[in-house]
Amino acid sequence: MKRSIIGLFLDENLAADALDDLRKAGYEMDEYEVLTGLPYPEGTFGEDEPKHKLYRWPLFGAVCGFIMGFMITAGTQVAYPLVTGGKPVLGVPPMAIIMYEGTMLGAIIFTIIGVVFESRLPRIFMGAYDTRITEGYIGVTVTTSEDKIEEAEKILKNIGAEDIKRGWE
Repeated sequence: MKRSIIGLFLDENLAADALDDLRKAGYEMDEYEVLTGLPYPEGTFGEDEPKHKLYRWPLFGAVCGFIMGFMITAGTQVAYPLVTGGKPVLGVPPMAIIMYEGTMLGAIIFTIIGVVFESRLPRIFMGAYDTRITEGYIGVTVTTSEDKIEEAEKILKNIGAEDIKRGWE
């Protein structure tokens, strides 16, 4: 079972040192994170830059939308052939409009779905939190198994956390 604790720091250097000590103690990157209400740049605390794959979602959606637009227009024209003045059954200019609209609709819908997934929503286990983060404190949360949580608490205390709060209390 996963447990979570949060250590509160006033100094960003201490928070960065806490992340370094957690990394040295063998904690994985997905076991700890930094919570702050202030706009620190990426990498301030020594964490790795997040790798976003959001660009894949609209591309996949555009391909799906294009295929659906083609299937709808071509399928309708083949199912109900209407030959007018010797023109071909599959008219490309009218099909292009529907395929374009399908491409855009697919890209937009899949972009919204991608934003939800890349934002890790919905988050099932929220972990520890403290409202003092909005007042300028920097929180270092550690979410890990029960047998490793005591060691994480010692690391946060030794580095100089102002306060440590458990997520299950």
